[in-house]
Amino acid sequence: MAKEKTHINLVFIGHVDHGKSTTVGRLLYDSKNIDEQAMRKLKDKAKELGKVGFEFAFVMDNLKEEQERGVTIDLAHKRFDTPKYYFTIIDAPGHKDFIKNMITGAAQADAGVLVVDCSSGIQAQTKEHVFLARTLGVNQLIIAVNKMDTVGYDEAKFNKVKADVSALLKTVGYNPDKVIFVPESGLLGENVVNKGDKMPWYKGGTLLETLDTLTPPEKPTNLPLRLPLQDVYNITGIGVVPVGRVETGIMKVGDKVIIVPGREGKGVIGEVKTIEMHHEQMQKAESGDNIGFNVRGIEKKDIARGDVLGHVDNPPSLATEFTAQIIVLNHPTVLTVGYTPVFHIHTAQVACQIVAIEKKLNPATGEVLQENPDFIKNGDAAIVRIKPITPLVIEKQKEIPEMSRFAVRDSGATVAAGMCIDLVKKS
Repeated sequence: MAKEKTHINLVFIGHVDHGKSTTVGRLLYDSKNIDEQAMRKLKDKAKELGKVGFEFAFVMDNLKEEQERGVTIDLAHKRFDTPKYYFTIIDAPGHKDFIKNMITGAAQADAGVLVVDCSSGIQAQTKEHVFLARTLGVNQLIIAVNKMDTVGYDEAKFNKVKADVSALLKTVGYNPDKVIFVPESGLLGENVVNKGDKMPWYKGGTLLETLDTLTPPEKPTNLPLRLPLQDVYNITGIGVVPVGRVETGIMKVGDKVIIVPGREGKGVIGEVKTIEMHHEQMQKAESGDNIGFNVRGIEKKDIARGDVLGHVDNPPSLATEFTAQIIVLNHPTVLTVGYTPVFHIHTAQVACQIVAIEKKLNPATGEVLQENPDFIKNGDAAIVRIKPITPLVIEKQKEIPEMSRFAVRDSGATVAAGMCIDLVKKS
């Protein structure tokens, strides 16, 4: 078997109607990642719905409701190969009411493509998506300046958008010098996969070529071991088998480990006996591996989903309180001190109370707008202090970013997203 190409999760973000889905569809079609027949079906479908030219968008928007409304609702996942990498493309919705889906998309994205319409430039959601991408740890961005055909492939228009977007990127902490800007037309296929002759002034690569300049994520094997439990099974003849994905670090057979909080809240200690992945025994597992394992000295009743495993000499941080930077996405009214929604962090779901709103921030720049505000609402970013109802494993963004991010949910909706910047450890 040929060695598997390096994998990168790629999220497409940007304001509604700026052409994300069309760009993605064109990318997949022109690079032969979708066949003619499938494309013909979508073309007929577009005609039938009176949306000629929408067939590329339909590649990702394959939910019927989306085709009728012409908007992206849910996250679509699609495998896509370039000469160098294989990508999972996550097409993130641009609409305000669908931004909650973006959290699950961006939280696992290694890189992002921000699609900006050349004729209308930066919009409210462009700003929000850039800030959100940053908050959720999307560290590499490519900017696709789309709809160049609508401005006659004018270099000056492209440069204006480039300057505006560069200024926006700088405010949230991206370095614009490291970001590549690609002029393109998703609808007409100019400079997406094929070079075309409409922009002789542009000397860079196509969008496809630019994707191959991304750096694959480094496996955080140098960080301390953290493995959130997804499930715990009792298997006859083997014993207790916890299952989960190694987020950071390396776990070897024979390691002394601790699982926290565990049933008593103090953590339970044991020794790794066996590790198995895809039904094969392994001597070690590292970040990114989904494994089942058996630990000597731990019983099923001791541990549960949401507990986190680490080495005894560097146990996971059990927080009685933590400080977080959050962005409010979708709350019907306002968030105040005392509000107690459910926090989804790694595999844990724990009710947590907001005990203080320390600062309200400008979501586009992160600058402090107000100290100790009475409330925060949709679109606001803030620094808040949070008390979990029962101690919860979370890590500081600066120390173990993979274990710092969370979504806040309330009655079925994602209300906010954020990351932990400080914590008080349980003694």
